[in-house]
Amino acid sequence: MRRFTQLFIALDETNRTGEKVAALEAYFREADPADAAWALHFLCGRKLPRALTSTMLRTWAGEEARLPAWLFEECYQAVGDLAETVALLLPESTSTLALSLHDLISQRLLPMRAASDATRRDLLVRTWRELSGTERLVWNKLITGGFRVGVAQTLVVRALAAVAGIDQPIMAHRLLGRWQPTAEDFQRLLLRNDSGAGEVARPYPFFLASPLEGAPESLGEIGEWQAEWKWDGIRAQLIRRKGETLIWSRGEEVVTDSFPEIAEAATALPDGTVLDGEILAWRGDSPQPFARLQRRLGRKSVSARMRANFPVVLLAYDLLEMSGEDLRASPLEERRRLLEKVIEEAAQRPREQEARGVWETPDMFETAEPPRTELALRLSEVLRPASWADLTPQRGTWWKWKIDPLVLDAVLINAQLGHGRRAGLYTDYTFALWDNGKLVPVAKAYSGLSDEEILEVDSFVRANTTGKFGPIRAVRPELVFELAFEAVQESTRHKAGLAVRFPRMNRWRHDKKPEEADTLEALRALLREEMRE
Repeated sequence: MRRFTQLFIALDETNRTGEKVAALEAYFREADPADAAWALHFLCGRKLPRALTSTMLRTWAGEEARLPAWLFEECYQAVGDLAETVALLLPESTSTLALSLHDLISQRLLPMRAASDATRRDLLVRTWRELSGTERLVWNKLITGGFRVGVAQTLVVRALAAVAGIDQPIMAHRLLGRWQPTAEDFQRLLLRNDSGAGEVARPYPFFLASPLEGAPESLGEIGEWQAEWKWDGIRAQLIRRKGETLIWSRGEEVVTDSFPEIAEAATALPDGTVLDGEILAWRGDSPQPFARLQRRLGRKSVSARMRANFPVVLLAYDLLEMSGEDLRASPLEERRRLLEKVIEEAAQRPREQEARGVWETPDMFETAEPPRTELALRLSEVLRPASWADLTPQRGTWWKWKIDPLVLDAVLINAQLGHGRRAGLYTDYTFALWDNGKLVPVAKAYSGLSDEEILEVDSFVRANTTGKFGPIRAVRPELVFELAFEAVQESTRHKAGLAVRFPRMNRWRHDKKPEEADTLEALRALLREEMRE
């Protein structure tokens, strides 16, 4: 744990990329593989389910520090970070016991998840007493699921690739595969020669859109570029290798079960094929609103009714692998030609099988109907503008273009202190809409205001607090803001029964009184409109 804490400090104290990579490389060279595996797990953004609630943590930390609850809460408000507050308030440790990161996870953190409250408390307090101050901070962040450090995964890839003595794309490829935080898997990640274990499952790194730095004309002749629409869906890779089918999301999740029609369609692809594309809700010949796609997300089984009501497709952008050969170094024009051929042949195969009355489906999907491959796999349309001037009116000056957001006027009802440079200021807000004369919370937002507006709202919150709920402050419902968001969806997790996607404060409505804010029914109307489109 001491070595991992030293790494945390080294990464936290510098903004220089070279210094971060050097610190990571030194750690991975020196650390025990069992510790390095868990470090890699957390550095890659993976988390463990929380072993205890924040209430337990606050209560037991207050008891260990011999502080009344009110004083602990005031300290928490001043610091703005629970893990750091606990680390600062606990009595100094006199223990010299050196616990490894692996031992802390396997012997303390993981057993907490199924233990009684008394055992959880014993494990937690015993660990606090055996760690130094900064080690406690890191430990607290691990158990609360709040471990974050200023290092991008690309830097982790660079460091690991240097330790293994392999190219960075190969290491990035390996990290996207199926590996667990074990010494054995960590050592396999560092093998100079990969035996091929796990290759079936591994996607390629995702290539993402970027804004243009200048005018489109600065890119050169338009004939040297390929223009396509970017739809609002889920970026995915469809892998067909050794008779297996996997669908990976950009978030490094296997989502095959949520989209069985795409997996069925993949059986018509030649073995050793990897498609890069976007999963979209689709009906007829056009994409549907993202709200429809959300009805399919996270499902381990999809009923026939769900498939019929909310059909999906994979819109293919690129062919990354063919016959087991990595095509990424091939010209895009050549990959596009091969992609068109692969999709056409895949669509033709089930038609031929249907004509013979015979078709194939993967074992995990049973169907009495032939797979509709030509519907579940589609080609992204390539635009053929004669000049940048022809393209710009359709796209704007950005590669990735979004439609105007949805907007509603909502009332500020709760506020919470921010973090980082916003620590000490009330910058995280809860907004509500009217429903039968009552304000019902519908969204949380923290972006969109200027620094001057944030200071003004902070002053309002401090002068108009009506109640305290842990770190949350209830305020007089007097301020109205226009909220902008991308979509609406039904949600059983929210009191309003609805959730909005990517909410942000569009503007402060100084011209409106709270009673003039919008209603929950107006939000429901937006959902109905989205579902009709």
